[in-house]
Amino acid sequence: MSQKQLFSEDSSTTDFDQTLLADVLVIGGGSAGTWSAWSAANAGAKVVLVDKGYCGTSGCAAASGNGVWYVPPEPDSREAAMASREALGGFLSSRDWMQRVLDQTYANVNQLADWGYPFPVDEEGRPYRRSLQGPEYMRLMRRQVKRAGVKILDHSPALQLLVDAEGAVAGATGVNRQTGKKWIVRSHSVIIATGGCAFLSKALGCNVLTGDGYLMAAEAGADMSGMEFSNAYAIAPAFSSVTKGLFYNWATFTYADKTPIPGAASQRGRSVIAKTLLTQPVYAILDKASEEMRVTMRLSQPNFFLPFDRAGIDPFTQHFPVTLRLEGTVRGTGGIRITDYTCATSVRGLYAAGDAATRELICGGFTGGGSHNAAWALSSGYWAGQSAATYSYNLGSQANQRRVETVGGVGFTSGSQKQIHSEEIIKATQAEVFPYDRNYFRNEQGLTESLQRLHSLWDEIRNSQVADNNNIVRTREAAAMIATARWMYSSALERKETRGMHKHLDYPELDTNQQHHLISGGLDQVWVKTTPIQEIKTKELLTV
Repeated sequence: MSQKQLFSEDSSTTDFDQTLLADVLVIGGGSAGTWSAWSAANAGAKVVLVDKGYCGTSGCAAASGNGVWYVPPEPDSREAAMASREALGGFLSSRDWMQRVLDQTYANVNQLADWGYPFPVDEEGRPYRRSLQGPEYMRLMRRQVKRAGVKILDHSPALQLLVDAEGAVAGATGVNRQTGKKWIVRSHSVIIATGGCAFLSKALGCNVLTGDGYLMAAEAGADMSGMEFSNAYAIAPAFSSVTKGLFYNWATFTYADKTPIPGAASQRGRSVIAKTLLTQPVYAILDKASEEMRVTMRLSQPNFFLPFDRAGIDPFTQHFPVTLRLEGTVRGTGGIRITDYTCATSVRGLYAAGDAATRELICGGFTGGGSHNAAWALSSGYWAGQSAATYSYNLGSQANQRRVETVGGVGFTSGSQKQIHSEEIIKATQAEVFPYDRNYFRNEQGLTESLQRLHSLWDEIRNSQVADNNNIVRTREAAAMIATARWMYSSALERKETRGMHKHLDYPELDTNQQHHLISGGLDQVWVKTTPIQEIKTKELLTV
């Protein structure tokens, strides 16, 4: 592939092994992607879904249990649900968006029950619908998407978006990871549902979450919001990628000599653990769980215990080393900025859903695993699919005959004598975002120094060519991670306060004068600007 290719109704696509036409292209096959695809198809659109992995098994939702922000439509319950995290998130969320997400989540989870999801029931026979088991949930979503007529391309990451002469998004190109064959989908609209970016930290289910959608969206002209809220870390055994944190509520954290670490089990325990890990190992033991609770824990989350069983460790009676793995924007709240209730981005024809889109609207500057994130994925996915279908219908049947071109050249540069070594660049990027004293605990000097090195890495990858043509997917992942880190740290430098999960050691207090959103963007030149908190203009969702 060249850096830029032109395609029209009469142009040849012989460079591609597979050419498809669609009304809506969904990039990403997790919770948000499958809800987007189902919603668009249900609205009458012809839909293609492409996934870097295998749709239904890849991504963080499929890897474990998902708590869901499922609240019955009772005024007191809804009020308590909305108020519960407003202060924690720095009062950057919107009550209107929270109400909409609660309404849509309630409807969609009930739809899952109608489709046959096996929700458990209590002793009185009432269903419990506040959690979803990832494997069963995503297996069901894949089945429903296929029943709706969606064509799925598994193991087929998108690499570049297509745009028309006016800059509207009109499809994408990509490659099949298993066969090496190249594909092109020409579509009326595109939904980015590629998840967040965890920088290949080995956090559970995050191996495909490298910020690819951010990069493609930015190359088309979209911007980000809330990227300073991107330093989420999850606790895990030091020898495992299982970042499931619920059971650590029953843990005692200790030094190597088994002396308890003061404050490690408190509400601010994550910070205490991070500070301790800067100088010495931290150990845990789940000694606060009763015998009855231990049985229940094993039944409810069996994969939590798998690495312990393999290592011959009983976590209830033996101490084990723990670490914190970066989950970045997967459990942060930053992402692609959406402009209205349709989940449209600032680029015509491009929509965003799930962790790929900012969740500040319902979480402000703080969120955790599942709950709000899971609710946002299925709600924003539903709206994005419906909206993209409407947009496609309004374009008319001739839209796929537009003259279009690819955008985004990182990894496709030709003529350069310098070759990209993706793995080295990825390691260098991780060295800037993994350390707790650089990302978790931020200060102006550290952020500035990291940004200088990240800018240099961007220049290097931007002006080089792929050393191996079969490595283009990895090269694009490396570029996406660098771009994400630069937006993160540029935004963090601009927010000179501590708010939500953004901890700035030089400015340790919340500043009421900075109760605003930070919008960021740009590739060769990164920019950041403030925007006031306001209710996003309503754009009615029309059905086709």
